[in-house]
Order: sequence, then structure tokens, then C-alpha cells
Amino acid sequence: MLVIFIVVLALIIDQVIKIAVKTTMTLGESVRITDWFYIDFIENNGMAWGMTFFNKMVLSLFRIAAIALIGYYLYLQIKRKARTRYIVCLSFILAGAIGNMLDSMFYGLIFNASSPFYVSYLVPFGHGYSSFLLGKVVDMFYFPLLVTTWPDWIPFVGGQQFIFFSPVFNFADSCVTVGIISLLLFCRKDLNGFCKLVEDKKQDPKIRKERK
Repeated sequence: MLVIFIVVLALIIDQVIKIAVKTTMTLGESVRITDWFYIDFIENNGMAWGMTFFNKMVLSLFRIAAIALIGYYLYLQIKRKARTRYIVCLSFILAGAIGNMLDSMFYGLIFNASSPFYVSYLVPFGHGYSSFLLGKVVDMFYFPLLVTTWPDWIPFVGGQQFIFFSPVFNFADSCVTVGIISLLLFCRKDLNGFCKLVEDKKQDPKIRKERK
């Protein structure tokens, strides 16, 4: 029940924010909240933080496979009664992965294309700007914590603007990031156990059965 609660709640928050931004802001529009926090509406075809390594269809299929693997591993951890903190961290990662996958699966089918000149709106299912698995991911959180200029004496980047932190991301990205960082900080015991289990299984497939 805890996993379902975390995943469903995170997905609701993520999708409410994305739909609100997409249907009230034009593409590229920016709303200043403070000097270091903006709502900046962009869309991307890539992974978290806007990164892109594959074409969109390959990336979507990779995401589906990753979600299935994480979900199955989470199921195994629940079954073996793993520590609650470990389950919670994995649940955040799963929720974030599903959140961005929903954009790719359905946004291209239910929305018209976003534009700098008008606000996007819902269209009849299947009459959107793209097809299944090819929708764009909506990003909006921008935190330029430090905006300065590189000194002129630094090679290659001297005189250019430097922004820390420059990526634009969404709530789903945050769930994945928080989940991974929390795993590294608070669940190292569980991760070490996972690595040891994998190593043992490579050495002798019967070890896992014997431990059970």
C-alpha cells in the first residue's frame, strides 16, 4: 500500500503541474517567482534534464523496459520485506520514471503542438501533434542559483555567461533524483547487499536458492 500511495500521489502531482503549465503558458514563456526560481515552460524529446542519446522511439522503449525492471525489482524487495526506507526510495524512482513516460505515451495524442504564439489545448484522442510513445516531455522548474561571467583569462569560456544551476526539469525528474540520492545516502547497506547478491549469482547460480 505504501508503494501504491507514493507512486499514485507523485504521478498526480507531476501530471497536474505539467498539464497546468502546458495549458496556461506558451512555449518558452517564463514566470519569475524569485531571482533564483522561475517557471520556464519548455519541452524535450530526451531523458531527464533534457539529455538525448537515442531517437525518441528507442528512448521510449528503453524507458518502458527500465520501468518494468524497476517495478519487478521493487516487487521482489517488498516480498522479501526489505527496509521501508529502501522501498520508499525505489518507489520515488519508479514514480518519476512513469511520470515522464506518461508524457511520451499520451501527450502527443491528446494535445496540439505547443507554440510560442498560443497556449496548447486538448484535442480529440489521436488527433494531437504526434503518435503513441513520441510525445514530448514537459519541463518547467528552473533554478539559476548563480548567474555570473567567466573571467576573461580562462581559456575557451572566458567572457561567457555561467549559470549554476541551468537545467530545466519537472517534478518526475525530481522524484528520480531524490530517490537516487537517498539510496546513496541512506540505503548503502541495501545497495551493498544487492551488489553482493549479483556477484554471488554470477559465481554460482545455486547460491541464491540455497540462501532461501
